[in-house]
Amino acid sequence: MENEMTKEVAHRIVDTMPDHSTWDGLIHEIYIRQVIKKGLADSEAGRTMDISDVRGKFGMTDSNSAAHGKG
Repeated sequence: MENEMTKEVAHRIVDTMPDHSTWDGLIHEIYIRQVIKKGLADSEAGRTMDISDVRGKFGMTDSNSAAHGKG
């Protein structure tokens, strides 16, 4: 189902969170799930960028990312 942010999904999110969770924690969980869902949809639709283009956009080079243990 496309619009899966329903009561059932909300219940599942709440049920998997620790008992001492906060509203901010719940909002964060929902946000993260939305971002991942959007990213997967973009990927499936071919809306992606090569990693070297992303690094260039942010002024990073392969040597910069390697120096920080990434890439």
